Amino acid sequence: MITKQQVLDALKKCSDPEVCVSVVDLGLIEDVQIENQKVHIDMILTHPDCPLHASIAQQMHNRLLTVEGVSEVEISILPNGHWTPSRMSPEARRILGAE
Repeated sequence: MITKQQVLDALKKCSDPEVCVSVVDLGLIEDVQIENQKVHIDMILTHPDCPLHASIAQQMHNRLLTVEGVSEVEISILPNGHWTPSRMSPEARRILGAE
């Protein structure tokens, strides 16, 4: 059985290429849903017009397919998601000097 923690651990290896911080630590993951062997991720972007959204989503998709038991991945970018720096983990704040 696939767990949410396994999914998040895999996504911690996916980073926003502009800032080199994981999508998890940036606070971009809004929701994780697991149904049998399918993982669905709802995510937001740091900026609505992020030009790298497709490459970030592809990186996440590829990484999640390496998790044992995952055979299907769906990633939705929430169009009305609102990101703020307060969503960042303490680790991301340290890396970006936002403490």
